[in-house]
Amino acid sequence: MGSLLPGCGEQSPKSGGASSATALSSSADEKPRRGGRLRLGIIGGDQAGNLDAHKPFNTGSIIRGFALYSKLWEWNDDMLPKLTLAEFAEPNADASQWTIRLKKGLEFHHGKTVTADDVVFSILRLTDPGLASPFSYLVNAVDREGIAKIDEFTVRIAFKKGIGFSPLPSLWVNFGGIVPTDYHPVTNPVGAGPFKYKDFRPGERSLFVRHENYFLNGQPYPDELEILDFKDQTSRFAALVSGQIHLANAVSPDQIALFRDNPRARLLVSPTYAWNGFYLNTAKKPFDDIRVRQAFRLLVDRGELVKRVFNGEGRIANDLYAAHDPTFNHDIPQRLHDPDGARRLLREAGVGKLSLELVTNAAGSNAAVVFAEQARRFDIDLHIRQVDEATYNGSEKADWAISTGGSLGLPYLAAAVSIDGPLAVANRSNFYDARFHDLIHQALKEPDVERQKTIVHEAQRIQHERGSLLIWGFANALDGVSPLVGIQAERSHFPTWRFDRLWLREDTA
Repeated sequence: MGSLLPGCGEQSPKSGGASSATALSSSADEKPRRGGRLRLGIIGGDQAGNLDAHKPFNTGSIIRGFALYSKLWEWNDDMLPKLTLAEFAEPNADASQWTIRLKKGLEFHHGKTVTADDVVFSILRLTDPGLASPFSYLVNAVDREGIAKIDEFTVRIAFKKGIGFSPLPSLWVNFGGIVPTDYHPVTNPVGAGPFKYKDFRPGERSLFVRHENYFLNGQPYPDELEILDFKDQTSRFAALVSGQIHLANAVSPDQIALFRDNPRARLLVSPTYAWNGFYLNTAKKPFDDIRVRQAFRLLVDRGELVKRVFNGEGRIANDLYAAHDPTFNHDIPQRLHDPDGARRLLREAGVGKLSLELVTNAAGSNAAVVFAEQARRFDIDLHIRQVDEATYNGSEKADWAISTGGSLGLPYLAAAVSIDGPLAVANRSNFYDARFHDLIHQALKEPDVERQKTIVHEAQRIQHERGSLLIWGFANALDGVSPLVGIQAERSHFPTWRFDRLWLREDTA
């Protein structure tokens, strides 16, 4: 077999290249020190927050999971999966089964050895219909009857109807915390992560202490980790500059100016492939006409959106996700702003003045406003309707003609499985193209990167020519950092969540 997918085989995958991180708060040769209490401020305040490894209720719960739970794979700095608790993970020839072998000597917080029984328990718990995890759809191809313990440290996982599922590492990683068979998220929130539970007050704070037998020798560095909930970005920034917290993840672009020449807080900039765009619903007029979809992709001014929505902290995109994936087709030319071409296509489609409702959540509201302004230049009235998260992710989501969208920068097949491929349960744009779906099925069964690349290249040409996503930009991850913290920017979304590698330059209590 040729080169396997990232996250497969005996060795962790190599980086896709030198990091293009644009801001560093510690140099690579600066030696980390142990000690102190590291404090991270998050925007939360949700009393329903929890510690559940497989059913986190909000972003704060997911962040706490990065402290408590380790996985078979973690994201590397380039947002590709790398082996972590597993020393070996490889699919068979058609990716209808994966064989996974744990490293030996791994230990949970309460001293129990991590074994195959715990891996089986964890995947069965995540996929249990009774748990109703909102993330179980990521691995809904798993055949629960086809999970087998091979020996004390080895597990084999099969998939429904013998389908291929080569992106298992990319889809299981975030919500794949391995927990012991006696796990309970309230009475026994035990994992194998860098920190173990000490105290949790939903909506206020959580406190964790170092896991002394963490599998990475000498890590984590701080004695304690405290995660504090804030109601808004303004109060959190005040806490950062006053020294109440050391880190503030996911800073809003409108706060960038506050960090300029600020000796108490720096802005850590990590270029990511988190995409922002619009779903053009092919089941609704006028987007059932390919010419209208193409016209919208030409009339959008991507540069203006990046400038105004990201405050310049990002790059334009080309209606394709996963540009960091090793299979990505970089030969597809960048689609440019072409007002004349857009008007010509609209005329050919018989479209005159248009009036459409543009549905957005809070996260996409700024993009909706800017795009609506751009569309008016083409006699298109986009009436913005902002809905709450429950509605945005509810049963109506595939009924809207056009809506805002975006996602983390997942590798290609993981994104396709989630967004517009044949297995996607959240296909907001109702994109069903027979050839595209056939290609995705082929790629899912092909674990060899070079052979998979040929398949993906054709699939991406289809997405670019007649797809349903208007992806205008990739956002940089912005994090607020105290000068006391040793941290490095990445190409991932998670530099402030790397609790096993963050450290403090002096003790704090």
